[in-house]
Amino acid sequence: MSDVVVGSDGKARCAWAGLAADEQYQRYHDQEWGRPVSGERDLFERLSLEAFQSGLSWITILRKREAFRAAFANFEPTAVAAFNDDDIDRLLADASIVRNRVKIRATIGNARALLALPDGVTLTELVHAHAPAPRPAGEPVPAKTAESAALAKELKKRGFAFIGPTTAYAMMQAIGLANDHQPGCWVGESLRAAEGR
Repeated sequence: MSDVVVGSDGKARCAWAGLAADEQYQRYHDQEWGRPVSGERDLFERLSLEAFQSGLSWITILRKREAFRAAFANFEPTAVAAFNDDDIDRLLADASIVRNRVKIRATIGNARALLALPDGVTLTELVHAHAPAPRPAGEPVPAKTAESAALAKELKKRGFAFIGPTTAYAMMQAIGLANDHQPGCWVGESLRAAEGR
């Protein structure tokens, strides 16, 4: 199987997005995946969604993304950190999201851990400090790296939960710390050109 698929619009995309034949999936690939993201709320949302994705397909989470935003106060860390047992019961009863008690509790705990970071330390800085070195285009895409393992360890040390090396690397891919678009993918080529590679 080829690493890229040419869509009906004539654009070559990473096979995982092109084969889905799903407009929402292609839009996510074209407009978000692998593009830089910063800011505590946006990173908290990505971290949370990647944790919820663990063991599931990304398209499942993507289709429920707006419901997740509604259920989790648009991933505003201060609001989520204030969630209590009644909120957990509400979330467990919400069929529009993934109802997993461990992941729900981790999301609330992670909001609290984010707010408990010492002055001068941000989630953005912690994540970006573990950016992997660029890999040559065409090398196999890893599920995890030494950098993602180090990030997961650092976040756990700071009270974050449900974040392992694979989840950390998936977030790195999603927020553009690792450009894992396949050679020939129009998005990846444009990002590499912007980076001067």
